[in-house]
Amino acid sequence: MSQPAEFLSPVDLPWYRPVGHECEVFEHCFRNELPLMLRGPTGAGKSRFVEHMAARLGRPLVTVAAHDDTSATDLCGRWVIQGGETRWQDGPVTRAVRQGAILYIDEIAEARSDVIVVLHPLGDHRRRLFVERHDEELEAAEGFMLVVSWNPGYQRSLRELKPSTRQRFVGLTFGYPAAAVEEEILIGETGAAKKVAKRLVALAAKIRAVDHLGLAEHPSTRLLVSTALLIGSGLAPRLACRVGIVEPLTDDPEVAEALTDLCNLVFD
Repeated sequence: MSQPAEFLSPVDLPWYRPVGHECEVFEHCFRNELPLMLRGPTGAGKSRFVEHMAARLGRPLVTVAAHDDTSATDLCGRWVIQGGETRWQDGPVTRAVRQGAILYIDEIAEARSDVIVVLHPLGDHRRRLFVERHDEELEAAEGFMLVVSWNPGYQRSLRELKPSTRQRFVGLTFGYPAAAVEEEILIGETGAAKKVAKRLVALAAKIRAVDHLGLAEHPSTRLLVSTALLIGSGLAPRLACRVGIVEPLTDDPEVAEALTDLCNLVFD
C-alpha cells in the first residue's frame, strides 16, 4: 500500500497543477464513497490527476485502459494452469476491490457491454463485485474508489455512455487550461524556459482556434509537454514542433503544411 497521505510531502507526489476545484471534488467523493467520472479531451491531464490524487490520499492505484478486446473475464479474473494445477487468478478490478484501491478505467466509453455490467454494482450503493467464474461476491474494501474517464469528442468512436451508467457518477469536466496556467504546467513538468513555454502555449491557442483544418483532436497539453522536453534537450524548436505537434495531429500533407507554417510563425 502507498505511504499514508499524512506522511507524503508535496515533493513526493506526482506533479499536478490544479486548474479549479478538481482536487477538492475528488477528496469529497473519496470520503463519501462516490464514484467519479472525468470527461475531457485527450492529453488534458485526466490520468495524471488520478495518479496525483491516489498518491495524495495514500491509496494504491489500479489502471485499466478500456477497449473493444477487453472482456469482463479479463477484468475480473480467470482460471489458469500453474504447475499442473488449476488456480484462480484475480483480474485488475478484483484486485482493486480486495485491496481497497482506486480503480481507474480509462476511456470507459470504449468498453464492451459486459464490462459495463460488471462495473454497475461497484458504481452505486452496493459497492459490490460479482465474480461469476469464481462464484464469489465481493464487497469493496475500505478505501476503494471507482474513477472512469472518457473523451466525448473522440471522433473515431460512435459510442456514448448510457444515462444508466453516467448517472452513477459525480462528474468533472477537463478542458484546455488558461494560457497562464498552461505555461505554468509546461514549466513545472519540463523545466522549460518561460519564453519557450509562452510560445508553445501561443502556438496551441492558434491551432485550437482554426476549425477549417478538420483536425480530429486539437493539440493537447501532453503534446506541448513532449515538445518542450525536446526543445529543452537541444532539438531545434521548429523541428521539435514538427515532430512533437504536427506529426501526431495529422497525416494530411496540406494540413501538415498549414500547421508547420503556424509553427514557423511562432518560432521564427
